[in-house]
Amino acid sequence: MTARDRALGAFTGLAVGDALGMPTQSMSRAAIAATYGPVTGLLTAAAEQPVAPSMPAGSVTDDTEQAVLLARLLIDGRGVVEPHVFADALLIWEADMVRRGSADLLGPSTKRALARLQDGVPADEAGRTGTTNGAAMRVTPVGIATPSDDLHRLVDAVVATARVTHNTSLGIASAAEVAAAVSAGVDGASLAEALDAGERAAVVGGERGHWAPGGEIAARIRWARGWVRGMAPAAVADAVARVIGTSVASQESVVAAFALAEAMGDDPPSALRLAAGLGGDTDTVAAICGAMLGAAHGAGAFRPDVVETVLAVNRLEFGPLVDELLKLRRR
Repeated sequence: MTARDRALGAFTGLAVGDALGMPTQSMSRAAIAATYGPVTGLLTAAAEQPVAPSMPAGSVTDDTEQAVLLARLLIDGRGVVEPHVFADALLIWEADMVRRGSADLLGPSTKRALARLQDGVPADEAGRTGTTNGAAMRVTPVGIATPSDDLHRLVDAVVATARVTHNTSLGIASAAEVAAAVSAGVDGASLAEALDAGERAAVVGGERGHWAPGGEIAARIRWARGWVRGMAPAAVADAVARVIGTSVASQESVVAAFALAEAMGDDPPSALRLAAGLGGDTDTVAAICGAMLGAAHGAGAFRPDVVETVLAVNRLEFGPLVDELLKLRRR
């Protein structure tokens, strides 16, 4: 595979995972089973879905939309995204979501940070309480645009896009690990090597931003990967849902995505379907897992009919974005 194949795979996996998790997001594992049964493919959201009621099968959520937004800002800024430009773009995005009648709006950390920016708080201070997974869910284009051979340079690029909303040790570490895993995959690393790179980047990222209490991201990934290795899918599902957790907290949902990639990385479609049925922040867990698996295996790892549906329903075209991001990578 070429770097382009892998980069396209990262964006494709992000969107496919996001779409699989869309109808189950914010629901309990029991409610998902009762409403849909096993998640075996793209589903139309039930009318009682708390965030995306009755959304058509294949629709993506804020995870993919914000990743695309960030990709365009990186391209327009030639690799640089100014904090207030990013903040304005996020507010415009949310206003458009409101216009469309969506309840899938900005997450708690991002919303607080943008309100502080509007009140005149400096960019480095606005995101000082952001510990949730918002920076990690949208960071895939940073991984595509930045090589993995210098983790400090890569983490610098992550910080530049995370600090306005998630300028904490947990927020940055979680985004850095996803970006590094994607970047290493684009560079041709095996999945195991890419996840190792993510783990190392989480150590570097955990030293950046404002310190936040909570289990360290790198340590939790190391533990989770070792624990689930070799487990059968049913046992993995229980381990992730009951012990690791799938909430919006970075040290749960992002670690869950790594655990799924470790245990089921040889079968990306099954990994993402399982993620969609776990309960909690299913769209983000599946999206992050999909981005990492796509970078390691390429876009061909996902069923063509599923990919075609997701691209068509959301009017997405990743090729031009990927080409421009790879130009930034080669600078």
